[in-house]
Amino acid sequence: MNRLTLSDWLGVAQTGQDPMINDLMQARETLWINPGRVPFEQVRDQLPLKLDDIEEAAARLQRFAAYLAQMFPETAEQGGIIESPLLVADKAPQALAEWLTADVPGKLLIKCDSHLAISGSIKARGGIYEILLYAEKLALEQGLLPPGCDDYACFASEPFRALFAQHTVVVGSTGNLGLSIGIISAQLGFQVIVHMSADARAWKKALLRQKGVQVIEHSSDYSVAVAQGRAEALRLARCHFVDDEDSTALFLGYAVAALRLKQQLLQEAIRVDAQHPLIVYLPCGVGGGPGGIAFGLKQVFGDLVHCFFAEPTHSPCMLLGMYTGLHQGISVQDIGLDNLTCADGLAVGRASVFVGKMMEPLLDGIYTVADEQLYALVALIHDSEGLDLEPSAVAGMPGFAKLFTAAAAGIATADLPAYLDQATHVVWATGGKMVPALEMQGYYCQGKAVMSG
Repeated sequence: MNRLTLSDWLGVAQTGQDPMINDLMQARETLWINPGRVPFEQVRDQLPLKLDDIEEAAARLQRFAAYLAQMFPETAEQGGIIESPLLVADKAPQALAEWLTADVPGKLLIKCDSHLAISGSIKARGGIYEILLYAEKLALEQGLLPPGCDDYACFASEPFRALFAQHTVVVGSTGNLGLSIGIISAQLGFQVIVHMSADARAWKKALLRQKGVQVIEHSSDYSVAVAQGRAEALRLARCHFVDDEDSTALFLGYAVAALRLKQQLLQEAIRVDAQHPLIVYLPCGVGGGPGGIAFGLKQVFGDLVHCFFAEPTHSPCMLLGMYTGLHQGISVQDIGLDNLTCADGLAVGRASVFVGKMMEPLLDGIYTVADEQLYALVALIHDSEGLDLEPSAVAGMPGFAKLFTAAAAGIATADLPAYLDQATHVVWATGGKMVPALEMQGYYCQGKAVMSG
């Protein structure tokens, strides 16, 4: 059925003939197992990006480490490297299993991108990397970098800031990407314009304005903010548009996380092999962040890693795009969903075709989570692990339960059922550190209300 057109799929939706489309239309929680996934060795050489590209991105971040350590002191302890802790969950596995009525996972880890330096979310990876790449390009073009320079502390000096002040960075965002782009671009000296969708939180817009960023608010959703940002960038001279829907630079910035995770797993003496696979659960909006990380993980671990995306029931754009094969050619609004969710970073109606096509042979599956469940999980993780995460950041938490339930029902999940108990489950927590205390308390109270009601 993947060759159906948008009109065909809308006809399917109206007739109610397709169980998956029905679940999506009714905003019911569901799990989709990707039938297109193939052994990694079959597609490794066909992919447009390679492990070498990821390693090149990692090397560039290393060159900027001295600059980041100087300008953002919170990164100094790690030598200017922006990396998050890998938490071995203690009480959360039992608490989650009880709440989700599932078996207790043998090993549950939380990758705390929620606490990344500079901007406190996963977007500190791709967003900051793309701007550093652009700054390096401009500096090289103007001859400001001496040959063979591998220490970029000089980017803090006046000649560099004067150069960047002549250029503008534009991005469209639901919030966290705009924060990352705005903070690093303003620090380097760029003029910055961030187009924010209606879903963006007020505190994120206020923080950007405090940094000297021009914030343009839109009453529509993410897709409109991106389209308006792209149109403005075309009108401006010496302007760089950060295209969240189609950026190789963003993608590779996220992918570097796979190299770092490998080292963290080695440090924790955590075994990854055929009998002890790695299963990673990644919250998904337009797809760049989870797609880049999943791509990196496949390059590093091959078929020893299994990646699942998690989306809100009202914004399942990647599931809809990949399931129909239409990718960016279909939106959640096309099937009657409102694209309104408490997970503001995931409130995206139309997925990236660049990411969707890249994931076709790599991704294991996608599941959806209701807003009420997200609120409850915010409270549960706070109580069990002391972590304050925003709603979008906890979307990965029920992933293991979805797989246990599917296995019990006999649903094919690649070769996972035999090894679910022995697997290492990694939940990617994508944001939360910078959320104001009062707003976080609101999330927590709503979660407690769900759990008690």
